[in-house]
Formats: sequence, structure tokens, C-alpha cells
Amino acid sequence: MRLLYASLIFAILSTMTYCTVASAPPRAADSPQAHDGKFRNPVPMYKQSAGQIARLAWIFLFDKPAGTTPEQAIPVRTLTKSELLAAPNNTLYRLGHSTMLIKLAGEFYLTDPVFSKRASPVQWAGPARFHAPPISIEELPPIKAVILSHDHYDHLDHASIVALAARTTQFLTPLGVGDRLVEWGVDKAKVRQLDWWQEVKLGGVRFVSTPAQHFSGRGLRDGNSTLWTSWVIEHDDLRIFFSGDTGYFAGFKEIGAKYGPFDVALMETGAYDKQWPDVHMQPEETMQAFLDVKAAWLLPVHNGTFDLGLHPWREPFDRIAALAQERGVSMTTPEMGEPLDLRKPHAGTAWWRALK
Repeated sequence: MRLLYASLIFAILSTMTYCTVASAPPRAADSPQAHDGKFRNPVPMYKQSAGQIARLAWIFLFDKPAGTTPEQAIPVRTLTKSELLAAPNNTLYRLGHSTMLIKLAGEFYLTDPVFSKRASPVQWAGPARFHAPPISIEELPPIKAVILSHDHYDHLDHASIVALAARTTQFLTPLGVGDRLVEWGVDKAKVRQLDWWQEVKLGGVRFVSTPAQHFSGRGLRDGNSTLWTSWVIEHDDLRIFFSGDTGYFAGFKEIGAKYGPFDVALMETGAYDKQWPDVHMQPEETMQAFLDVKAAWLLPVHNGTFDLGLHPWREPFDRIAALAQERGVSMTTPEMGEPLDLRKPHAGTAWWRALK
């Protein structure tokens, strides 16, 4: 019970803080990102003290500020398998947090699938969903590929991966994360692990693993034993950028120079705080990252599903929307389950403003 309690605290804090913990050797020791037995970011990161981590754990468990969860139901548009199969290509559906279902060339691709009730090592405690997924895993059409950004609980969900294993052709992961999937029973032949700047093509769709500034770990002794990544997704002349979890860093400009301009950028906007400045972006940094990668439309993600920060749950939407208006940036905020045409995005509605 003591270990479980400690693991639960780590799971909650792992979504927003950078900790120093014991580390197993990387499973790809020849990676340029691996140094001294763990993966690292190119620039040294801010590290919290044990006292700071303990204080944050106390706040998250016993002293959360008001307003971090909605009082009313989040609007969700229920999806069906038949509806998805009939949908046109180049359509994206936001299923929650960082889980996106994308239809390209008649195939379906799924980012960071989390369908469980909680982003936690256990389902009786930890951050709970604000809303149900628009569709269940059982109702999904066959998935061409699952694309994973890193191994934190709000992005890599054990139950979802196990349920998706038989209905998914390929799993694309950063280094080390694929080994976890194989340990969970996913066929090794279905798993492709990529380092930064490596790429793979599936059914005419190109995926490039690109840098991010973050960290990894799911317990007390595996910190940074797996890599984290962002993704470039290309099909024909359509280009999508998925930031995964990241702080703001110079790599965005390099990604934009190499692969931009993008039609749509799915940018992390949520679970930020000045107490963990390097691993999640403030909305102002999200906007700058969006400009750096040279995208036409901004889709803010990593919000609206789990309570992983200390800010009001609506704040990420309000702040990024104000910045987009100020900078003349085209931003789309579809409801959960609402179809988005990636070639001709629509702005959507400010649905969160009607909720408390």
C-alpha cells in the first residue's frame, strides 16, 4: 500500500513536474539523446527539490484551488463506427486530452489513446475524466497506427493499449516506449520505435519523430528511461504537427524550418504552472511555438479532459483564445467528437464559456 500510494503521487506529479529519480539504462544506448544511463533534453532542465515535490503532492492531494474541474457536463458529440467509416478523408476528431482520431487515405490513426476513467496507475484514485470518450474502443474501426508521444499516464494508458492491440496494425513510439508495449502483450512485430528525426511511412502517410522538451517515467525508479517526442504527420500536401507534451524550446524553429509550413498544429495548452516551467508551456509560449512551426491553424490540446494543473479548467482556452485574437491567428476549438476538416478547418465555438 505504501508503494502504491507513492506511485499514485508520482503519477499525478509526473504530468507536470521534472523530478530527479533513479533511472534504468536506456533501451537504446546509442541514441544521441541518451547520456549517463538516461535520456536527456539538449538544454539542462530545472529540477525541483524533494521539499518542493512534497509540497506539490500535498496541494494536489489535499489543497487544490477551486475551479480546476467543471461543475457542468462537457459537451460531447457521440460517434459511431458507421459514421467514421462514411466520413471523408482528412478528418480529425478530438476524443479528449491529447487523444485524436485522424482519418487519412481511408485509414484511421490515433494519438495518445486514453480511454480509461482516470489518468493514473489505478482506477480508484487519481485524475478523473471530465467527460466520457465520444466513442468506445470496441466501437472504433480498425486502426492503422497508434502514435504515442511519451509514457506518462495521461498519454499512455495500459488498459487502452491492451484493448487496442488486436485492432491496430502498427504502434509508433519514441525509444523505449515500444518495449513497454511489448511487455504488455503487444506483438513485437507491430511496434516501431523511433529516435528524434527518424521517420516511417505507413500507407502513404509519413511520420517523423521530432524533438520535444519533456521527461518520462511511470514509477519511482524508471525516470527518463524512455524517450519523449513530437510528431510530424504528412499525407500528400497535408501537413500536421502534434507537439505531444513539451516546454518551449528552440527546437520548434528547427521543426518549422525542416517540415513547415503546417496546415494544422495540435499544440499543448494546459497543465502549466510557473513551478514546472520547462515541461509544459504557458499559453504565451504555446502561441510562440505555433508561430515557430509555421502553421496555418492552431488546435489547442492537453486540456478539457483531466484536472492536471492548479489553474481553472477553462483558463487554457480563455488565454490562448485571447492571444489568437490579438495576434490574428486562426484557431479551431472543436467540441469533443466534432469532425474537423483538416484542409478547411472551421473555428468552432467557444463551448467552454457556457460552463462553470
